[in-house]
Amino acid sequence: MAGHSQFANIMHRKGKQDAKRSKLFSKLAREITVSAKLGLPDPNMNARLRAAVLAARAENMPKDNIDRAIKKAAGADGENYDEIRYEGYGPGGVALIVEALTDNRNRTASDVRSYFTKAGGNLAETGAVSFMFDRVGVIEYDADKGSPDAMLEAALEAGADDCASSEDGHEFICAAENLAEVTKALENQLGEARKSGLVWRPQNTIAVDDETGEKLMRLVDNLDDHDDVQHVYANFELSDALMAKLAE
Repeated sequence: MAGHSQFANIMHRKGKQDAKRSKLFSKLAREITVSAKLGLPDPNMNARLRAAVLAARAENMPKDNIDRAIKKAAGADGENYDEIRYEGYGPGGVALIVEALTDNRNRTASDVRSYFTKAGGNLAETGAVSFMFDRVGVIEYDADKGSPDAMLEAALEAGADDCASSEDGHEFICAAENLAEVTKALENQLGEARKSGLVWRPQNTIAVDDETGEKLMRLVDNLDDHDDVQHVYANFELSDALMAKLAE
């Protein structure tokens, strides 16, 4: 779990500092609209939509924006987005998974391939690296919700597999197919979650030197900055020194 947590925490800190709010809100709105189209437009009856709304609230997206994105799903002339997963290798042989929502497959594929190539990596076939990751549900709560021992007990009662606690908060881990059920059980105990969703968690991580780490983070930043890219996952681990530098 360490690799995923470290990577997620870096991106979270960087996002808080330098994300362009309009671009971030646009990505969040796109996920909300797609989620509402795929199921009922009610977060209480649609687990994916609920996760999308929680993610939006975690970034302080205005309620009006959230409601507008949900209503947009009902519009007959709304955009249609395809969900695409790209897999590839970055510097140092690190595996990356890129999830996108796009209205132009050719444009997005070309751009993503270009980022990989410029970083000295390459795109691969679907399935080429995803076998090195587990698809799991993650439910996040703030650190002040309780002690690590209390959270682990709550995890077991809710049907989660584990709970990883740090100064950044508590991450409850569960099987992908149990995400909605476990989220509901936890919210009955602890109140509304900070975030809830499916992630790709690396089974093992690769420690990289700082030069490679900086190249990888530039690649991740470029991918994350693309309008169509929703999430980026990787299996590398950075040194404490580079972690501190990136968190500044």
